[in-house]
Parts: sequence; C-alpha cells; structure tokens
Amino acid sequence: MDFPIIHTNFWDAVISIPLVMVLTQLFKWFTPIKKKFVPLLAVIIGLFISILFSHPNDLVSGIFMGYFYGYSTIGSYAATRNSWRIYRSEKHCFTEYENKKRHTKIRKN
Repeated sequence: MDFPIIHTNFWDAVISIPLVMVLTQLFKWFTPIKKKFVPLLAVIIGLFISILFSHPNDLVSGIFMGYFYGYSTIGSYAATRNSWRIYRSEKHCFTEYENKKRHTKIRKN
C-alpha cells in the first residue's frame, strides 16, 4: 500500500483551520449543542471541508487533512481559551522583586 502524497498549501495553513473554528463557534451560538459534542462537531466540519473542497479528488488525503483541520481547531481553541483564563485570573508581576514582594504581603496577611 502506498501512502498518499499530501501537499499542504496556503489554504491548509491559514484559511481552513480558522474557517472551521468560525463555523464551530457559529454553530455553538445558534444551536443548542452540548459542550461535550463541540470537539466532535469541529472534526466533522473539518472532514466536510477537507473532503469536499480541499482534496476532492483524493479521499484518503481528504480524510487525513480533515482530521488535521478538526483537531488543530480544537487545540487552537483550547490553548487560546486557557491562556486567556490564566491571563485574566492572575496578577502580573514581571520582575522577581515584584513577585517576592507580592508573596511576602500574602504571607503577612
């Protein structure tokens, strides 16, 4: 069995993953979908876009890249969400002195 030749291009790197993310977010806003099914939705949208638009002539490449689109979207969303939550929850001390000063105040109280 020969492995398919998969060429990544501008579409794969810059357009498809944000497109899957936007479509997933729109679907979340306009339909009553449970949170546990959102990653599955991202993979299904990624497969749909990949098989029908990105790689219409090669099913194996379309399936492979569809999973890539879906799981890249899931990872990008999770990383962005977690980074934003951490940024919003912590007080930012940019120097070691400020960090020690803050922890000393906490211990005294």
